[in-house]
Amino acid sequence: MDRQVTKEEVPSYELVEEKIKEIDGSIIILRIFYIFMQIVYKFQVIKNDKLCTVEIPRKLLEGLRNRNILLEEELNEILNTSLQQSECWNKV
Repeated sequence: MDRQVTKEEVPSYELVEEKIKEIDGSIIILRIFYIFMQIVYKFQVIKNDKLCTVEIPRKLLEGLRNRNILLEEELNEILNTSLQQSECWNKV
């Protein structure tokens, strides 16, 4: 089972939260899991009554600590691709 983590344990959490709010201010980060086998953080976000899961590699989040522009663009692409796809959102 994936281990649920707190926002304090996630590298660059504040930047991820900021980027999500830029896409849609009504999206809330519900839970975060760390998937050890894939070395990714799985963000479960909720909007109204729908849930979406976005996986972000740990290396990307660690690299964002230095505000790397290329990595920020990669993060934006991951979030935009996931959060703007209707098939990502499932009714809760």
